Amino acid sequence: MTEVPNEAAQPQMRMSILAQFVRDMSFENAVALKGLQSPEVQPEMQVQVSLDARKRPAEHQYEVITKFKITSTNKATNSVLYLLDLDYGGIFHIEGVPDDQMHPFLLIECPRQLFPYVRRIVSDVTRDGGFPPFNLDPVDFVALYRAELARRAEAQKAGEALVN
Repeated sequence: MTEVPNEAAQPQMRMSILAQFVRDMSFENAVALKGLQSPEVQPEMQVQVSLDARKRPAEHQYEVITKFKITSTNKATNSVLYLLDLDYGGIFHIEGVPDDQMHPFLLIECPRQLFPYVRRIVSDVTRDGGFPPFNLDPVDFVALYRAELARRAEAQKAGEALVN
């Protein structure tokens, strides 16, 4: 006789996106403000990503904010072409994730779910701003999470060194 595993004993992970929203967005077209001085434009892109997550008052609900700062500069003159700041959030209902795994889940898996929408917004805004649409490369949220943990560990070490 074989035993059937009791599914009720093992909590199933469940996640659903309850809402998505642009919390803040700014697009500055420096070319339009200053006028294009150089006929030769060689755009160079810099993308900075940061993440934030917090528990909401409702049970099993979390808010995750992805923050993208995109700067396009003309490589030939080192002048700014445009700046785009986008804070994009999602409200998630999450159950069945162990407490010790919740932090990485919120800062890796949730941003992964939001990324296609962020990519589309960035593409549309840059196109509507008079530039070729900028398609964000996929973000390695695991590497980003690990880098943040390493940065925090270094900051903690530096803080302990100052105290001693």
